[in-house]
Amino acid sequence: VDTTASACGCGLLGYGRCGPRRKIIDALVARELRRMKFNYKLHRLCGASYGTPSATGSNQLASTSKGSNIVFTRDGNSVLSPVANRVQVLDLLQHSCRTLPVEARSNIRRIALSPDDRLLIIVDVNYHAMLINYHRGVVLHRFKFKKPVRVMSFSPNGAKFAVSFGKLVQVWHTPGIRREFAPMILHRKYSGLVGDVTTLDWSSDSTVLLAGGKDCQARVWTVDTVRDYQPWTLVGHKKPLIGVHFESRDKTLAERDQFFGGTGNTGSTLTGKLIARCYTVSQDGVICTRECRKQDEDVGDEVDEVTGLESLGNSAVDFFSGGKSGTASDLPVECGVDQAHDLVNCRWGTTSRHYFSANSSTQDVVSTSYSAEHSLLVVGFSTGLFGLYELPSMSNIHTLSLSHSTIGTVSINPSAEWLAFGCPKTQQLLIWEWRSETYILKQSGHAYGMRCLAYSPDGIVVATGGEDGTIKLWNSQSGFCYVTMPKTHTAACTAVEFANPTVVLSSSLDGTVRAHDLHRYRNFKTYTSDIPCQFISMAVDKSGEVVCAGSAEPFRICVWSVQTGKLTDVLSGHMGPVSGLAFHPVRGTLASSSWDGTCKVWDLYKSDSTPETFENSNDVVCVAFRPDGNQICSGTIRGLLRFWDVDDGSLVCEIDGQKDIKGGRKMNDRTTSDNNASSRYFTSITYSADGTCLLAGGNSKYVCIYEISQQILLKKFQISFNRSLDGVLDELNSKNLGDGGPVDDEHDSADEGNDLAPHLPGAKRADDGTRKSRVEVLTTQVAFSPTGREWSTVSGEGLHVYSLDDDLIFDPMALTEAVTPGAVQANLRKRKYGMALLMSLHLNEYALVKSVIEDTPYDSIATVVRSIGQEHVGNLIQFISKAMEDSPHIEYYLQWCLELLQTHGLLMERHRGKYLRAFRALFRVVQSRYVDLKSICDDNKYSLDFLESQAKLLFTQETQT
Repeated sequence: VDTTASACGCGLLGYGRCGPRRKIIDALVARELRRMKFNYKLHRLCGASYGTPSATGSNQLASTSKGSNIVFTRDGNSVLSPVANRVQVLDLLQHSCRTLPVEARSNIRRIALSPDDRLLIIVDVNYHAMLINYHRGVVLHRFKFKKPVRVMSFSPNGAKFAVSFGKLVQVWHTPGIRREFAPMILHRKYSGLVGDVTTLDWSSDSTVLLAGGKDCQARVWTVDTVRDYQPWTLVGHKKPLIGVHFESRDKTLAERDQFFGGTGNTGSTLTGKLIARCYTVSQDGVICTRECRKQDEDVGDEVDEVTGLESLGNSAVDFFSGGKSGTASDLPVECGVDQAHDLVNCRWGTTSRHYFSANSSTQDVVSTSYSAEHSLLVVGFSTGLFGLYELPSMSNIHTLSLSHSTIGTVSINPSAEWLAFGCPKTQQLLIWEWRSETYILKQSGHAYGMRCLAYSPDGIVVATGGEDGTIKLWNSQSGFCYVTMPKTHTAACTAVEFANPTVVLSSSLDGTVRAHDLHRYRNFKTYTSDIPCQFISMAVDKSGEVVCAGSAEPFRICVWSVQTGKLTDVLSGHMGPVSGLAFHPVRGTLASSSWDGTCKVWDLYKSDSTPETFENSNDVVCVAFRPDGNQICSGTIRGLLRFWDVDDGSLVCEIDGQKDIKGGRKMNDRTTSDNNASSRYFTSITYSADGTCLLAGGNSKYVCIYEISQQILLKKFQISFNRSLDGVLDELNSKNLGDGGPVDDEHDSADEGNDLAPHLPGAKRADDGTRKSRVEVLTTQVAFSPTGREWSTVSGEGLHVYSLDDDLIFDPMALTEAVTPGAVQANLRKRKYGMALLMSLHLNEYALVKSVIEDTPYDSIATVVRSIGQEHVGNLIQFISKAMEDSPHIEYYLQWCLELLQTHGLLMERHRGKYLRAFRALFRVVQSRYVDLKSICDDNKYSLDFLESQAKLLFTQETQT
């Protein structure tokens, strides 16, 4: 063994000398660093704020389903809205949206949030439930109910929660926020209803439970066993119950004599001691007011008193049933006993009956929500109308038509100021403030799904095109759609591109390319071909002066001038549909891909030039230029990615991605996923900002990131685990395979919304003739943000945004024993700001770097920036852009930006590819803060003028005196 190798241990490992071993270690370390740089996580899901995705055409997934419910948080400032198998959290004060980092197995059917906002329970359409720590987004426990869960609610004190279980109601003890082996403990089952339970409610002290079902009845139980109590059944409706609600216990009982009149004085001696009222709402628009009283109440001032023996018996029953003690020391002072014990020897009666609509045959009640504290009832109808009523007088406060489709769910926030509505068919989410009659939020996605996307040059705006032919603009920071362009396309959009920050171009299957103005939000130019065709690809040059579109048939490329709108040239030469187009980042060179197996490079500014052809062995479906323009990547239907040198036309390298992109098995596939070639190729590719990596997606559930120089797969993302989508599972369950093919295992298909469907003779379930199809899981387009901090992909569920902004990754560089956080603080105390900043950049911790930047005096910024070497400029710009995003010190950070550009501007210009990602991130933040400050100044223009004139006046007076 060589002595040199033995000294370091390399010889013992079989490497011989240190050189080869160090190379291997360096390669592994470099690979891990690249993995850390691409540690993207799903930040938000745009394109849908409520409901489940629908398939293209008339066959819509869960079109007969009522949809899930919407929940407000305890402070009433945030809304939890289920979207497919995920939960969106919409902050109405900060106007932002985020997606919880958990996924259900299938589409979500019901959610419930505890009163203290600690626990969130999610139940999907296949009865699988998840217990989640809401604040941390961590799954604590998974379990499964045996039957469909149509309604679920926590008790007001948060100790228990109730779920519907067919014709029964189950009450479970609320588990803690820590992980346990079996946290779910069943308290009791409650029976008595003949039909399935559809709605339930708790009393204010969590001791009484009220539930209604499809048998047009409601039933009142006590949560714990109460001596001498018999559950009551409330009847009087002709249609299934949609809502049951308890009135607050401190409301008056003034209307009791209307039903029990003549039995004696029922004045204020019992006010607040009983459950005064409850309300039941049926599907045909009838609301009944129910009240209860003691059966043995007599005339005079005599009050029923519980004897000592009876009190002892009640305490014993409570002890052995797990309930509260009946002694006065354990109960509220104002009541003496809880509401469950007060229901003993009570009768329920109907005092009034009201009707929401005179024509109930055409307008059904679909959803209700009640605020007991404010006595406000919100009702959603099947015609898209909602009403706000004050109970018990049933005074109509507000009525408004929100949509043409059914309002599947309604919710009212704790302060009763905001009303939330969800329309499952159109995937609309609306937040309405009824006092000012204004929309707080109004979001809806593309009908039949999203198809294409494009980032603006600053990365703030994302433009998307849908199957419905509409163009929507999304704010990448908030996640909300802020404008929907007037629909001009008559067919699906196939591509969208930004010509400049104020102009968006879109191509469509209707044979047109349209230009949209982002200032006036209108279509100002339409580009058409000389013969009818369908455009399936589009590209715009960097100057925004030339737009090209490739057609499916005839096989050619049309070139227009953006300003004049004239067709300047037609490029022919492909023998198949032109599937992809891409412009050179600097020169006027156009790359095109076609199903004829070739990629061509055209020079648009030479009239008689012959295009250079790159031959491929299979059909080419996508093409992309590297950011420096020296390389082209093409993807074929065999999953092969080929990289070509633009100057000499040589093949640089190949990456075989068939096994990486291989998707799952669909319901109607006759072959396994291993033998299915339809999902084993890429349909969209894009380079990273520095050109070292490639992002690729296709007709499968995966999106892959490749390192080009090493030809390795860095990371693979699965965009969805939703089993309600087609193609998620690699293997189908054999129990769902019948003689005629696969059997749909979606249990939610027939349990809701089919009450109006005609019943066929001899059929066990209703069938209105409609058929459903599952949405296929795939990615139609992928795109990197110009900042490099996030990338997005379009799927059947919407726009998935993966971001690095929320990742706190400790990635130290060139550390020594002397580089510690304590040393950084010591240098700050010694006023060695440059050394402190260098040490903090070596540690690469955001909080530490931010504290050093903000502790640096304003006059010392220029000196500190000059002390930073070129190896740290990119990281410093990234930290400044992130710190400036939420900092009030705008002028201070602008001075940092100015000094960085003046000192290192030439360096960044020479190495544009290296610093492009950091510079775009900084530009995005500066542009965003400029827009915010501009809007504030515009809104307070006259106030600022007044303050300025007053300051000048005071200065003049002081000068004169």
